[in-house]
Amino acid sequence: MLETRTARLSRGDRGRTALPLILGLFLLFAGCGEGGDGRVPNTVAASGLEAVDDAGRTIRLERPPRRIISLLPAATETLVALGAGDDLVARTDYDDPYLSHLPSVGGGLTPSLEMIASLAPDLVIAWEEAGTARVRPRLEALGIPVFSVAPRDTAGVFANVERLGRLTGRTAAADSLARWMRAELEAVRASVKDRPPVPVLYMIGFDPPMVAGPQVFIGEIVEVAGGRNVFADLTVPSPQISLEEILRREPEVVLFPGTGTSSSSEERLRSSPGWRELAERGHTRFVALPADVLHRPGPSIVASAWVLRDAIHPELAGTR
Repeated sequence: MLETRTARLSRGDRGRTALPLILGLFLLFAGCGEGGDGRVPNTVAASGLEAVDDAGRTIRLERPPRRIISLLPAATETLVALGAGDDLVARTDYDDPYLSHLPSVGGGLTPSLEMIASLAPDLVIAWEEAGTARVRPRLEALGIPVFSVAPRDTAGVFANVERLGRLTGRTAAADSLARWMRAELEAVRASVKDRPPVPVLYMIGFDPPMVAGPQVFIGEIVEVAGGRNVFADLTVPSPQISLEEILRREPEVVLFPGTGTSSSSEERLRSSPGWRELAERGHTRFVALPADVLHRPGPSIVASAWVLRDAIHPELAGTR
């Protein structure tokens, strides 16, 4: 099932069903759940739920929240993977279609605070930057707890799994999910261990060029998938880079978020000024990938790792 999905993503599928796939695989391979329904029972008492968020604040809840609003898709998919999906009472404009039955509060950075308040959530998960500037103070003034997150690397992804598991009273589910994710990432790493790392450039943006540097989750997953990030030596996680420097480093694979079909996205990049020179050298492949899966620091890093592995090592596509 994973191999089929990975192949579809590599051909330009936008990845809107990635989380249902993740949940199915998690329940199938992680061995979680008792009573046959795939759910992990709560192992946390109804009081004393707490975790430290990325703003350094300790959030304490008296009981597991039953009305949750998540303002970033990565946290939303983590909550669903933990079995807390039925506790979500709203979504953002950028969540996957399987949540379309929920009302939208707008964008994750600038949501409608009035609508959030009207839904009376027990807990709001917010972007750390937005939570500090606007969202958190106003919601907390209304007595609504806000947990701020800013997952930047894979360590942050796993930290969110653990912390959201604690806040929702689902520590057993969090432990199982984290074990499954680590096992899958290790399977990706093992599948390329006998192959030399391929020099890879991962483009985050184009005007000006912005690339995945060190200590950012997508750059780390590239290396799990058998690539060598050609900008891993920099000190900035997502630096802006000149085309001249990109040409100098001569990546063998250029990965970038595509729009429309992957072939049309690739052709547009190959024919653009500057990039055309790299293409004309004849030893660089350009591969468009689904940004809404690859740019989401949550459980979908598992799907990202397999998609990246197949893009970097196409000879392995469809294998484990």
